[in-house]
Amino acid sequence: MKLIAAPVSPYSRKARIVLAEKRIEYEMVVDSPLDAASRVPEFNPLGKIPVLVLDDDTTLFDSRVIVEYLDNANPVGRLIPEDTRQRIQVRRWEALADGCTDAAIAVVMEKRRPAAQQSAEWIARQEGKIERALKAMSDDLGSRAWCAGDLYNLADVAVGCALGYLELRMPDLNWRRQYPNLGKLFDKLSQRASFKDTAPPKG
Repeated sequence: MKLIAAPVSPYSRKARIVLAEKRIEYEMVVDSPLDAASRVPEFNPLGKIPVLVLDDDTTLFDSRVIVEYLDNANPVGRLIPEDTRQRIQVRRWEALADGCTDAAIAVVMEKRRPAAQQSAEWIARQEGKIERALKAMSDDLGSRAWCAGDLYNLADVAVGCALGYLELRMPDLNWRRQYPNLGKLFDKLSQRASFKDTAPPKG
């Protein structure tokens, strides 16, 4: 099994964390779709990472599809509850966290364009999504230990990856000051081996 991924990609990190939590061995193939010589489109017609290449060369893409496959591939430490109501709550958290990440990536990519070509309106729209997502996550988390239910699960993985990307790419946002409960959750997640081992490189 191979995972085509990039160390700084938050979606690659989500898949890598689940692989670690599920204790599934794999080979990581580093490839960024932004590189001119990238081979990612050969495995995913959408040209996005991560891509999971199974032993029979079947390819799975989109992190949500990959993590669901992995959670069912190994019964150790289920991250997606089997109960329908609980499962939907976890997937809702994942959608919220992924949406926050999508908006953050959009801001980062827009700001890489020449200043004269950047759209302040576009950036403001994405930043609004980030702020609303953070507030929703903070409100829903409240004083609980974990995002959805009484145990660590995929909701926490997705939120941790989103917050980690904000820490890396948007340090001036200072979301910890406004949402200390998210900061407390993130610090706790950061102590897990799966998060430590997949932390993106600085700079």
